Amino acid sequence: MLKNRVALVTGGGVGIGQGVAKVLAAQGARIAICGRRAQPLEETVEELKAMGARAMGFPGDVTQRRDMERVVSAIVSEWGQIDILVNNAGMSGRTPMDEVDDSRWLSIIQTNLTGSYLCSKIVLPHMKDPNYGRIINLSSVLGRFGVPGYSGYCTAKHGIIGFTKAVALEVAERGITVNAVCPTWVDTAMARQGIKETAEVLGMLAEDFRALAIAAVPIKRMADVDEIASTILFLCSPMAAAITGQAINVCGGATASSGG
Repeated sequence: MLKNRVALVTGGGVGIGQGVAKVLAAQGARIAICGRRAQPLEETVEELKAMGARAMGFPGDVTQRRDMERVVSAIVSEWGQIDILVNNAGMSGRTPMDEVDDSRWLSIIQTNLTGSYLCSKIVLPHMKDPNYGRIINLSSVLGRFGVPGYSGYCTAKHGIIGFTKAVALEVAERGITVNAVCPTWVDTAMARQGIKETAEVLGMLAEDFRALAIAAVPIKRMADVDEIASTILFLCSPMAAAITGQAINVCGGATASSGG
């Protein structure tokens, strides 16, 4: 389906990004991943190569223009162009309004929102196929509704949806589609961190808050990484060529009553 397509997945060494890299590789794409930590990148690249994929990994921070220019330049030097960009790199955490320190808010906005902007801006000139190009941005169900104490993450993920719609219209005539995916809880390290942090604030055990969180999802479970990755694969496929500017909920019904 994606034979010889070139994909860049940010935050591709762990979690959803790793799952996306593997699913795209299984369909024949050449995979480049980047992230802040070298070891997970190296391990994931080895797993991709063991699958028979052509893969490269690059340490890099999506909030730093020079890092991403270096990463994109290296990919284009090796493979000529980039066909698929998955803006997956993200950061979460509580940002209550009575918090004195603004650093976490700024980091969340920069990583999730500015990072997606920078990567898209740097990659777009290298999407050269006049009939194909895919940008997939990771939003969240928190891009559909608010959660107290998480104003930074909600703001960033709402912003991703607006960014997706605007850029989709800007590049539509180039044959490039731009879509967002909005997952519910997914069993990743980021989700486990969020559960632990919120449980501590509420004075609960992490496993008790996890049970409450899952109970609030109509299907009564978290989503699997592969379910998110498979949705992204569909959006990258030729079958999704007419889908652009959309935010696809993979939420287990969590947004069904919110108007999202």
